[in-house]
Amino acid sequence: MAAPYPDDFKCPISLEIMSDPVILSSGHTFDRSSIQRWLDAGHRTCPITQLPLPQNPNLIPNHALRSLIANFNPVSLSKPFLPHPSPQTLISILISPSSSLDSKLDCLNQLARVSKRDSAMRRRLTESGAVSAVLKCVGSDDPRLQEKGLSLLLNLSLDDDNKVGLVAEGAIGHTVAALQARSPDCRAVAATILTSLAVVEVNKATIGAYPHAVRSLVCLLRNGNYREQKEAATALYAICSFPRNRLRAVECGVVPILLKIANSGLDRAVEVLGLLAKCREGREEMQRFKGCVEILGCVLRNGAPRGVQYALLTLSSLCCHCERLCVEARREGVLGICITLIDDNNEKIRANAANLIHILRGNNI
Repeated sequence: MAAPYPDDFKCPISLEIMSDPVILSSGHTFDRSSIQRWLDAGHRTCPITQLPLPQNPNLIPNHALRSLIANFNPVSLSKPFLPHPSPQTLISILISPSSSLDSKLDCLNQLARVSKRDSAMRRRLTESGAVSAVLKCVGSDDPRLQEKGLSLLLNLSLDDDNKVGLVAEGAIGHTVAALQARSPDCRAVAATILTSLAVVEVNKATIGAYPHAVRSLVCLLRNGNYREQKEAATALYAICSFPRNRLRAVECGVVPILLKIANSGLDRAVEVLGLLAKCREGREEMQRFKGCVEILGCVLRNGAPRGVQYALLTLSSLCCHCERLCVEARREGVLGICITLIDDNNEKIRANAANLIHILRGNNI
């Protein structure tokens, strides 16, 4: 017999294992299809807390949880039980100056394994003083120790109750530093941790205000491999829902980088552009970029649904404030594309397409 999947992997609505977990502004995670049905039915409250939601709630992909679910390996109950050291014993080994590197790596492996599936264990670890020991490993010069420490820190950040406490203990500083680590895997996990911490609204402002946090994500977006770019874009999307962070990202030169990446097919870059187009500085940078409308038009033709949704939002914001871009959009055939999207199955795409049609047919400057 195999051990059942942890309850944390199940959608609170459907009670099924989540295939596409997303996070509401309330901080709770649901399977995208289930929460979308809830929202499409007209509900504007969190199904768990019953607190009100924005009129157009953002559904932030929970990549950390999705990765945990995908990599979960149910433990066979037929194997003989072997006692493991207690978490406190493992933490003591981690913080001891006399502990060898191999023993620390083994401790981190064990702690990551038990915390990956068990939210109660994650709470025990944070309450028993594990965070400072883990952060010390994250700040290590040894890439193996840093990588294992980041994996454990990511697990600890999954619980909403832990997120503010982790920030208070200095998690942001260590994570931002890890964005410049030698290992691509470390850099990608560090970006994922920032996404996880940013689920809590107050942390978005704290992350954005931290020296070099936004700039380091922008550098990762510019220079990283595909996985690093994807995780950096996701983290920027999470923190740029806080308005002040949009200006910070624009000032770090993110707009041309996002447009070039969007042109190469990463729809997540378009999601960030949709947020940046809400601020004047972001729109001005897009207006200055030659081929901006052409790139967004390509996303409308070839992108995934969320890419199309945010390309429509971005174009609406741009064309609403710039007649020149309206002319470019009409020349690129955007109006015709929008007319075909009026019959799309996605309600948000239909609504955004209708709004852009109204702008392109009228004078909304």
